[in-house]
Amino acid sequence: MIVKTAHIPTQEPQFRHSERSPRSAVRFCIARLSGDESLFHFFSSLRRSLRSLCSYLCDLCESVPLLFARHSPPRPDPIGVATRHCSVVIPSAAKDLFSPNHPINRPNSRLLLHLLYFLTVLYLLPPPSRAQNLDKPLVNIDDDVTAFAYAPDGRIAFSVRRMYKTKKYDLQRDDIFLLDTSGKRRRLFTGEKFTNGDKPFTYLVESFSWSPNGHILAVQLYTITANPEGGPADEARALLLLDDSGHELRPGGKEPLVMNAENPLWLRDNTTLVYLTEEVAPRALFSMKYLNVTTGPAAKALEGRTFLAAKRIPGSNSAIAVERNRNLDGPARLQRLDLLSQETAEVATLDSYAGGLSLSPSGAKVAYYLDKEVLEVRDLAAPNKVARLRIGLGVLQWSADESRIYLKRTLEKKSADLAEFPIPPLAPYSSRQPIAEPTPRMLLHGLTVREFGLSQDGRFLAIVLPGKRNLQVFPF
Repeated sequence: MIVKTAHIPTQEPQFRHSERSPRSAVRFCIARLSGDESLFHFFSSLRRSLRSLCSYLCDLCESVPLLFARHSPPRPDPIGVATRHCSVVIPSAAKDLFSPNHPINRPNSRLLLHLLYFLTVLYLLPPPSRAQNLDKPLVNIDDDVTAFAYAPDGRIAFSVRRMYKTKKYDLQRDDIFLLDTSGKRRRLFTGEKFTNGDKPFTYLVESFSWSPNGHILAVQLYTITANPEGGPADEARALLLLDDSGHELRPGGKEPLVMNAENPLWLRDNTTLVYLTEEVAPRALFSMKYLNVTTGPAAKALEGRTFLAAKRIPGSNSAIAVERNRNLDGPARLQRLDLLSQETAEVATLDSYAGGLSLSPSGAKVAYYLDKEVLEVRDLAAPNKVARLRIGLGVLQWSADESRIYLKRTLEKKSADLAEFPIPPLAPYSSRQPIAEPTPRMLLHGLTVREFGLSQDGRFLAIVLPGKRNLQVFPF
């Protein structure tokens, strides 16, 4: 399904300064020194747009064109003015402007022009922030990308939508590729001839999960198997296992897919995982099962217990899960699970739970939504310390230093803008826990994205754009 988004023009930044501020006094003094008080009104109009300054300079220089690039790397400036965030390039046709006979070279005129450039930087450009070059991608995959995930070493597994026609059906069977750190890609899996039984079968890739060593992929599929006799189709989640060279790993040696399986949690041995299987439909509660990539499904894990969600703690055989009883009549409880020994320890009883379970890169903090507006962050070492943020429901990831979160402000598989929020200090829990309302910092100049992901070292940001669904990678 193609998501159409309306183009919203980027609003020019507004700059408001008191007329009694020191900068206002500087503008007034310059106007006085130049002998033209109308310049004072001109400097006030500069605040509206940088383009108005370019237009004025073009008029001043007898309409010689100026080329202006915002947020471009600093370039040599023929006037000699050092600018931090912008560059103004005067074409060679304008060199005569600086000849001794040109009127612009009257006494104090060049000084005034220098001041114009300098005040442009002061008034019209945002303050310095963390260096990011999000204007030009390092890699652009011009394909209809349905899902992707970073490997521990920085490689990216991604799937591409493929459609095939048969006599009765139009089938979707995504291909899977691997993008290495040099920007080259190779195909791991071709869906055209892939079958699962003797019935017409279609699937799309929902997500990827890498083994801790980055050599095996657990691919979560959404599958539909048609009924040739006209009955209802069978819909299910399933896991496909591949190694990073593209070989299929068939647990048990027969079936290519592990049916009714999702959200795999890898153990440190890189061959065993625990997956969720639906216990209460429709996808309300899940139980857990073991799976070995060579011998196949094994016994149930934590038999008799049901969960809303679970996330693996990085570098361990443990996971954090939200548990709730089968009747859905008790509170949600945050649990630490040892997936190897099957021992559990309660971390906290939650006031409520609305999804979005996420662990920080170190596994020291956990975040989850209490409702459709409020995110709660909790320290796992000191569970009584929490922070609450009103940021709206969405898909989030942590920064590498765990001081910020990045949020796509909508549900999965939908398009929205990408924003950064600082995490406030955690404080002891109380029944009247304050809710912070941090100001978001928009990323990608407010560009709408469908999917996003950060490399584990936090150095690269990958996004899938709506519409054509290209995959782009940016330095971050």
